[in-house]
Amino acid sequence: MKLLREEDKIITEVKRVHFIGIGGSGMCPLAEILNKKGYILTGSDNNESDPLKRIKNLGIKVFMGHNPENIEGAELIVYSAAISEDNPEIVAAREKGIPTMERSHLLGALTRQFDNVIGVCGTHGKTTVTSMITQILLLNKCDPSAVIGGRLPLVNSNGVTGGSETLVCEACEFVDTFLQMSPDISVLLNIDNDHLDYFKTMDNLILSFHKFIKMSSKAYINGDDELCYKAAMDINADIVTFGFESKNDYYAENIEAGKFGFCYDVMSKGEKIARIELKAPGRHNVLNSLASFAVCYEQGVDAEGIKSALEKFTGAGRRFEFIGEFENFILADDYAHHPTEIKATLNAAKQLNYNRVIAVFQPFTFSRTALLKDEFIEALSIADKVILTSIMGSREVNTYGISSEDIKEKLNDAIIVDGFENIADAIIETTQKGDIVITMGGGDIYKAAYIVKEKLG
Repeated sequence: MKLLREEDKIITEVKRVHFIGIGGSGMCPLAEILNKKGYILTGSDNNESDPLKRIKNLGIKVFMGHNPENIEGAELIVYSAAISEDNPEIVAAREKGIPTMERSHLLGALTRQFDNVIGVCGTHGKTTVTSMITQILLLNKCDPSAVIGGRLPLVNSNGVTGGSETLVCEACEFVDTFLQMSPDISVLLNIDNDHLDYFKTMDNLILSFHKFIKMSSKAYINGDDELCYKAAMDINADIVTFGFESKNDYYAENIEAGKFGFCYDVMSKGEKIARIELKAPGRHNVLNSLASFAVCYEQGVDAEGIKSALEKFTGAGRRFEFIGEFENFILADDYAHHPTEIKATLNAAKQLNYNRVIAVFQPFTFSRTALLKDEFIEALSIADKVILTSIMGSREVNTYGISSEDIKEKLNDAIIVDGFENIADAIIETTQKGDIVITMGGGDIYKAAYIVKEKLG
């Protein structure tokens, strides 16, 4: 029995909901789910986008720009973490006494309206595994709903609205937002030193993951990760492990490099269940797909059905996403913004058949860059050439005295370029036959990749 919270009561009492920033990647799927459940929705946004087009195509009224009159008739206002306190629609809602709810609280409330919620958490790989599980369930006619942190190419969206009781959710640990959720099944992929500006210590971070998986009745954890084991201590959930080592309930064996990714046998208790040929590069995707296999296999999906779905998976949006193939080079884009992710992405590229790997990296947040500067330098050193941008501060002020120059000076072949047009030109000018270029970062560096695509057709 899931414990109800204050926001659950609000959701059951209202019918008219207004979303501020409805086109955001985290907001759009929630709006789609509420729309399917029969709520009357409106929304506002400042920018046109593909998610916003999807929302409009559902017949939801969308206002461009934020104005107090946009909330007329609304009984609840939902906003994303990116919306400031002085947003005119937030201010108007408070003046009128209309309840407001941050998106993570709405997602939490929605998880208590489904009987089979699969919450995917971990420092790295959440979007990929959430996407993989969703794709497996969709292609095997399980009719799930899903809230994903990136675009799933299969449906060209980061959300799915299904008719079953299954909801697959990416569960992000940032400022403990995932503790608003109520998962029935949790998946813990790994624990690494990220968001320490909020958590302060690794023990606090581990405790947060512990609280999340403790809410579930079944937890799938990375059995090769000691910190995952630590997070799983003293929980009542049924624990299933996955990993490379044969001690795990599900493990990978006979791993070989294929043309687009690794091939491996899915093993359990010494028995081979299936052989998977991945089309998503990188050894880390062996682990991601293995976790997805374990979850879906125990959801009752046939092994051949899982194999078929995984072999059709070419990556989530911004997860080693191939943007284009040009005369001299291949262009890809990746969300990697932590040194561990950068290493995984660049090592995956090195395992493919390219002459040089060129990394175009946009450091994201001053605190992370300052804290992990040496790790960033080590990770970026894997590339043959690095193009850096200035640090994207996002929500922060640079009180750390850190700059991209601090990274550049320790790399063998690196330059700093600002402005997406200039970055696109630098990519085109520096590439040679047989190169792969990967734009990387948690901000908006992907825009440079698409400018290159536009310039080169």
